[in-house]
Amino acid sequence: METVRLDKWLWAARFFKTRALAKKAIDGGKVQYNGAKAKTSKAVELGALIKVPQGWDVWEVEVLALSDQRRGAPEARELYRETPESQERRAREAERRRLANQAFQQPPRRPDKKQRRELQRIQRQRED
Repeated sequence: METVRLDKWLWAARFFKTRALAKKAIDGGKVQYNGAKAKTSKAVELGALIKVPQGWDVWEVEVLALSDQRRGAPEARELYRETPESQERRAREAERRRLANQAFQQPPRRPDKKQRRELQRIQRQRED
């Protein structure tokens, strides 16, 4: 049975673009291995649960296969299976973010010179 370091597995499974980024996330305590903080050199085992941050989301995946080589995305997805709870949580959070962004209305354009001066005047009044 081959052993694979956690940082190599995360890189091969395409959670991180480089091994250095994977190492940084692991050392920063952002990656959990079976519910505990892990070290970069931790040997990954089949069936282990790994929590990995990805942008706004946190993936909780079960290890199905080991690999220390980075391959295409379809092959990388065969290395793990996301838990149903993780899928539901990510969908719920994405919907919450979508609704929050709907409430925010972008200005139609950048302020012109007159509007910028008005904004600066208001900011100066607040500071005084």
